[in-house]
Amino acid sequence: MVEETLQHTENKLEHAVAPILETQRISISYGSRPAIREVSLVIPEHQITAIIGPSGCGKSTLLRAFNRMNDFILGVSAQGQVLYRGEDLYAKHVDPVDVRRRIGMVFQKPNPFPRSVYKNVSWGPAINGSRANLDQLVESALRKAALWDEVKEKLDSSGLALSGGQQQRLCIARAIALEPEVILMDEPCSALDPASTARIEDLLFELKERYTIVIVTHNMQQAARVSDNTAFLSDGLLIEYGPTKELFTRPQKRETEDYITGKFG
Repeated sequence: MVEETLQHTENKLEHAVAPILETQRISISYGSRPAIREVSLVIPEHQITAIIGPSGCGKSTLLRAFNRMNDFILGVSAQGQVLYRGEDLYAKHVDPVDVRRRIGMVFQKPNPFPRSVYKNVSWGPAINGSRANLDQLVESALRKAALWDEVKEKLDSSGLALSGGQQQRLCIARAIALEPEVILMDEPCSALDPASTARIEDLLFELKERYTIVIVTHNMQQAARVSDNTAFLSDGLLIEYGPTKELFTRPQKRETEDYITGKFG
């Protein structure tokens, strides 16, 4: 019954907007401890998909599976498939470095390099041999991250001198500079004040015109405000997945309702 419900939801999403990412019964374990178990879902292109659930339910593990960041963790094993435009990202011939260029990531805590604002944005394209005009690329990325007007007079200043919200937008610009198609965000507002959080949320609406965004968040109000689709995980299992408005107003599972109404988690 659960699989039938999930398949119905996936079909609705696929028909609405073409999927760019898809997991097929993906399971990931840390040693002998399972983190996520047989999770299947589709991520529609040019939409914002939120992943919610209680602490330790596997949200970040699932997010990192989309660009193989779990590869850096010792003892991790995976089964199942993660597809990007129909291609298995874990196939032997796939270069994980190329995967991470196409599928960028912004972390929970702003982590600018201890370098200038300019170097923070230009570093990735430069080491990857980009032939683009770096000055134009830096300006374009900072504009897309809604940061250019605030930093255009201090491109040579350290990125660490910016405010927390500015640092997070700098990290978004750094990801954008590599020209990805997908941006993964792991609780990007959890370390920010309300004003900075609101600025990042406004930015997400602008970014989804160009990119597909997958965001992990503990904030139910944020998920409801910014996302088009929401996946609810609990104990490593995908409990429910569908359009955000439907999931928050008419959840199909009692466990989903209990979580979004604050009865557990």
